[in-house]
Amino acid sequence: MKEPIEVRGPWKTLSIEERYATPWISVSHHDVIDPSGTPGIYGVIHFRNIAVGVVPLDAERNTWIIGQYRYPIKAYSWEIPEGGGRRDIPPLESAKRELREEAGIEAASWSHLLEMDLSNSASDEQAIIYVAQDLTFHEPEPDHNEELALRKVPFDELFRMVMVGEVRDSLTVAAVLKVKLLLDQGTL
Repeated sequence: MKEPIEVRGPWKTLSIEERYATPWISVSHHDVIDPSGTPGIYGVIHFRNIAVGVVPLDAERNTWIIGQYRYPIKAYSWEIPEGGGRRDIPPLESAKRELREEAGIEAASWSHLLEMDLSNSASDEQAIIYVAQDLTFHEPEPDHNEELALRKVPFDELFRMVMVGEVRDSLTVAAVLKVKLLLDQGTL
């Protein structure tokens, strides 16, 4: 028998003060009473956009990944095409834009793959990921501040890269593992 999930809380918020803001994020300081009744503080990072990602997949089970240097981790990263989508635009439209800009790919068939809370202990960042199929190809049109590399790889090679830790981006890891499961089940 499965143990029931214990629900604790709620937290009581006494005050909120924004301490830092950019066009992409804001950081706020919260004075709180935690679920045990103890006063404390909580820092919350608010993301102004929703993260969107796309696993493009052709009939031969190839996919395309984007390489770029990621400043926060000071490392080069291979990832599925991904980026930010404004909250007032449907996430699928943002995913289509990111795929076209970063990889030069358009797709006739789209499937919702998964939704994630990326770091729910410190931020409200959410991600929505799709699978794109029935692909057509064009020239990529990256943003002016992006220096991207585009690489076509067999999906099984990308799965291997995830499994050995060569690919560590959270959206990519989660998406690849779920796509692998769906492909193995024959449902994708």
